[in-house]
Amino acid sequence: MSREGKGSISVRLVEEALRAFVSPEMTAERIIQQLGLPPVALSDPDARIDVAEYSRLWRRLARHFDDEFFGMDTRRLRAGSFAFACRAAMAQPTLERALDVTLDFFGLAFEGFRGRLLRSESLAEVSLHETGAPLRAFGYFTFWMLVHGLACWLVGRRIPLLAVELRCDEPGYIDDYRVMFSRNLRFGRPVTRIIFAAEVLDLPVRRSEQELHGFLAQAPANILVKYRDTTSLASRIKTQLRELPAEQWPTSDRLAHNLCISTSTLRRRLAEAGQPYQAIKDQVRQEMATLWLADASVTYAEIAERLGFADVSSFYKAFRKWSGTNPGQYRTLILRGDE
Repeated sequence: MSREGKGSISVRLVEEALRAFVSPEMTAERIIQQLGLPPVALSDPDARIDVAEYSRLWRRLARHFDDEFFGMDTRRLRAGSFAFACRAAMAQPTLERALDVTLDFFGLAFEGFRGRLLRSESLAEVSLHETGAPLRAFGYFTFWMLVHGLACWLVGRRIPLLAVELRCDEPGYIDDYRVMFSRNLRFGRPVTRIIFAAEVLDLPVRRSEQELHGFLAQAPANILVKYRDTTSLASRIKTQLRELPAEQWPTSDRLAHNLCISTSTLRRRLAEAGQPYQAIKDQVRQEMATLWLADASVTYAEIAERLGFADVSSFYKAFRKWSGTNPGQYRTLILRGDE
């Protein structure tokens, strides 16, 4: 059993993956046993398992029931469907075309929803047209993991999600979803969608068949870990920053003292992780900005002040640098979903 960290998953997501297959005659524990996997402490809601264990469960469950979407759509997503989508996507010249092809394929595979890619100035969104009641949160996040994880792999970089909006109600546990996707999760929305900077759509797709074999052999563990926005140290620093007003954020020296390490060690470890302190502060500022921009009652001046900027102009420049769009365009798009 693994403790919380970048290489572990909550057992609550194990329960979610098993839910559609559980019955009085076939308990979750029995399914895990039939899959040839070690027991999981499902009775402990705070327990976690290693990502590699979760990945084995994921693959064996999909093969055993011949459904890579775990019984969450009236049609099964037959084993091999994700690999087919990957091959179709990697044959496209740009990420935009790759996403169009991927969404077309999943639209044919699923009965209950169909995804559509929309480009609006400097922003892009993938929205779902749904024909029935909302899926449970695990269903949406499973779909986003497939689509977003594939997109990140195709261009060889993480694509930050500015917001994730879902039609369903907020489930009892969302911590891992925040780590994997975005802290800006909104539930009970009119439309299910993800929002990101449109500039990534023009990136070229350059992946070989050999690279695909490696990607599929490690999926979904590589998606859950490589393309999630966290390192253990960066995560600890972000937690500290979120608990303080921006004007009270510590200097590098004070932060190192708080973490009980030297300043030079802090800088070295952050450099090795590819996340300098300034970049981490900008990530937290962006998180806060996207949340406040979704609230029409909070003015741009108030957001700039809360984030520690001297004026609105400085905030605008910084937000565009972080996200590839300006606050006004983002607010317009995010609030349009409230209409």
